[in-house]
Amino acid sequence: MPYANPHALVSTDWLATHLRSPGVRVVDASWYFPSTGRTGRAEFEREHIPGAVFFDIDEIAAPKVPSPDGIVLPHMMPDAARFAAKVGALGLGNGNRIVVYDRSGGASAAARAWFMFRAFGHNDVALLDGGLVKWLAEKRPVDTDLFPSRQRPFTAAPRPGLIRDKAAMKANIASRAEQVVDARSRARFAGTEKEPWPFKKLGHIPGSRNLPWSDLLDPELKTLPRAEVLAKRFADAGIDAKGPIVASCGSGVSACLLAFGLYLLGRDDVAIYDGSWSEWGNVDDTPAATGDA
Repeated sequence: MPYANPHALVSTDWLATHLRSPGVRVVDASWYFPSTGRTGRAEFEREHIPGAVFFDIDEIAAPKVPSPDGIVLPHMMPDAARFAAKVGALGLGNGNRIVVYDRSGGASAAARAWFMFRAFGHNDVALLDGGLVKWLAEKRPVDTDLFPSRQRPFTAAPRPGLIRDKAAMKANIASRAEQVVDARSRARFAGTEKEPWPFKKLGHIPGSRNLPWSDLLDPELKTLPRAEVLAKRFADAGIDAKGPIVASCGSGVSACLLAFGLYLLGRDDVAIYDGSWSEWGNVDDTPAATGDA
């Protein structure tokens, strides 16, 4: 069973062969929880795939201002003009074949960058299968050089229907129009483990299913499985891969790996709850369930 959208995933062999090809741009989107004391930018400056630029999801985001609930949410989706200006400044243009990687195989936050490019109309974007983990395991070259990017034009063409807000998620509890799939760990989903974000409550959105993002990746090389295995993991989690789906997580990052997995299986309309649990679990007007799905 082949992937329905195989162009969205490239191998380390492919990238090594095309690293210097005109039009190919490599993007490092690594990100860490603030509590770790690590930053994606510092790790990028220490080592990165030659020629890569750094995509900072905290910078390529909406300005940090309090929401109507009075909380500041992390790395929310920017508007089209801000996204276009930020990626254009990185030398990423409409004609580029963009290959994104991170240090976990996609969940922190290469899949988020992939999702953002697609949400703003750029479809020629792919994940590096295995990310930097596999690249380093194969002893491929890395670089420490930092070169200024040459500005390139990027015209954003936003695609509607790919972002959900809190109001839509609350309405969905009653309507069940969309399946909500949570990419957090089972313990965080069940409410038995504290969140890395500020929180008022633990657990999950009532009625949601749980498929931890780590279940999609090989534990060692962080590669994605064959299409039939990937499809089975969604089915085993109780998810109808052909029905309407919105993915959620802690802050809208690892949820994008679920959207990416479903894209490989042929879905191009999976939405993301952008605020995710950093919003839902930190306000007073949202219900929370605990335990298993």
